[in-house]
Amino acid sequence: MRRALRGVVRRGNNRPVPEPSRPVLPPSLQIALPLVVLALGHTLSNLLRTLPAIATDVMSADIGTTTAYLGVLTGAYHLFFALGQIPAGVMLDRLGVKTVSLSLFILAALGSAAGALAQGPVSFFLAQALLGIGCCGMLLCPFALAARTLPPARFAMWSGLILSIGNCGMLLSATPMAWLIEHHGWRASFWVSVALALCIGALVALVVPRAEAAVPPPSRELKAEFREVLALTASMPLRGPVLLAFSSLAAVLAVRGVWGGPWFMDVKGLSRIDAGNALIPLTLAMAVGPLVAGAIDRLTGARRALLAGGHLGAGFMLLFVVAAMPGAWLHGGPLGSATFDSWVFFAFGCCLSTQPLLFAMGQTSTPKEKSGKALAALNLMFFCGTAFHQLVSGAIASRFGLAAVFLYFALALTVSAMLFLYCTRRRPAGAIENQASARPS
Repeated sequence: MRRALRGVVRRGNNRPVPEPSRPVLPPSLQIALPLVVLALGHTLSNLLRTLPAIATDVMSADIGTTTAYLGVLTGAYHLFFALGQIPAGVMLDRLGVKTVSLSLFILAALGSAAGALAQGPVSFFLAQALLGIGCCGMLLCPFALAARTLPPARFAMWSGLILSIGNCGMLLSATPMAWLIEHHGWRASFWVSVALALCIGALVALVVPRAEAAVPPPSRELKAEFREVLALTASMPLRGPVLLAFSSLAAVLAVRGVWGGPWFMDVKGLSRIDAGNALIPLTLAMAVGPLVAGAIDRLTGARRALLAGGHLGAGFMLLFVVAAMPGAWLHGGPLGSATFDSWVFFAFGCCLSTQPLLFAMGQTSTPKEKSGKALAALNLMFFCGTAFHQLVSGAIASRFGLAAVFLYFALALTVSAMLFLYCTRRRPAGAIENQASARPS
């Protein structure tokens, strides 16, 4: 009898009433829709981390600091983002994706509100720190769900798509936010971010399944699991990707997130909205490029060469921009224009759109039950590097100017690419993945 009444509910006079049926999505959408919604969290994260690039002058004047020191303050976002990687990876394996994601959106909304209310350097620093914690798992959540539900071949494709969706946040922080800041002030951009965090969080609550964690809650202490994440960063399969990741994202966020706007406004003399327009080609490259890089990787299997060549090429593009600045040896005619710089930055973004291949390399190197920790280990190095390079580049900008910042990142990309090639010279990407796939899960 109980089995017969399992699909009904009782109301009032205890008469059984059929439970309303829920629409069932096609199997493909049951996987794709949650991944796309979770990827919107990465969109919000990219919006928040690149927002200062288009409002550096008015932000610094309003909170009582210099433009260069504001670049140091925004490094708090990346520092706390990096510090949150290990707890986020462990909690994903323990609690599951939905619980972690909803918690992060609450923190992101609170951090955005704190940014809108910041009155000085200290309060702005604290707001950036809270935003870093709130956004620290926005990329890990869709990656962890994809790693647990998709085969390795499809994970490489989806990692590119997730990054492409997420990088659209940079589009929002270009011309749309430049217009909003110009007409309503920079604080309005943070209030918009509050609304976006709440809306995307509501979508997560609706469409992301509350699946079980990757493994049953372990008896080990959290400290032991944290040590395991740190050990993964130094493990042989991840050593090359980790060294490349240390400078890869830092260079993108330096150009698109902090120094690109001041370069076009201070060096090229553009208005705020025109500077936002000039950054659109770079943003489009970062939005579409990961999909193209994933397709080329599947067709050629040359993952190691794509990663190394892309990062070396990006360093060369930064050198090209500096060589064509006013007073430099290539300056003159179209080479000295803002349009020229805009399209060189586009090429720079295309070169660095190979970044998702690092996640694919890391995902295939570890068993599924450790997927959250492995992705956290790699993401940890992305943002530890970003925090480190952001602090250094802020000091360089205040002492030597913006051209020196671009030269610094050109050197960092070149060194990281050479170290990556060195660490993978006897264990190319294909060999690492074949060995990892042969391990028992």
